[in-house]
Amino acid sequence: MNAQTAPKAVITRATTAETTADPSSVMTLLADYGTDGSALTSYRSTFAKGAVGAPAHFHTKASELFFVVDGALQVLVGEEVKVLEKGDFLLVPPHTPHAFAAAPDREADVLFVFSPGMPRFDYLRLLGRVMRGEASFEEIKNSSEQYDNHYVNSPAWQAALVAAK
Repeated sequence: MNAQTAPKAVITRATTAETTADPSSVMTLLADYGTDGSALTSYRSTFAKGAVGAPAHFHTKASELFFVVDGALQVLVGEEVKVLEKGDFLLVPPHTPHAFAAAPDREADVLFVFSPGMPRFDYLRLLGRVMRGEASFEEIKNSSEQYDNHYVNSPAWQAALVAAK
């Protein structure tokens, strides 16, 4: 790798990081592949008690890393539903269906990393607009290829969400 193509150090200050919010979560955008010199994409999300994060989906190109900074996160991995506690780490490889939400009656603070990265901040901004009622879910559906988010039906995840109510 030469100096022109080598990734560069990226510092994102908490005081100036962009955030996008919906009624039940706040996403702090940290590093977006290619748009800030970063070799990966990373953001941090804080979820209100029991807040839904993402429906069942998979990525074809990237692995997704979850690190629970605080609270508890309920996750679907394949067809298994598990609860990750503070300090727990999960790495989901490409083509593996997964979903996440704050665990029932718990808040969650989670660091997400996608590697290899691809620009995803526009997807996160769009997601925030959809959750606030400013854009349609159809726009998310139409962006599946662009952002490598492919939604799937998961009876295991649906059952977990119903049980959490």
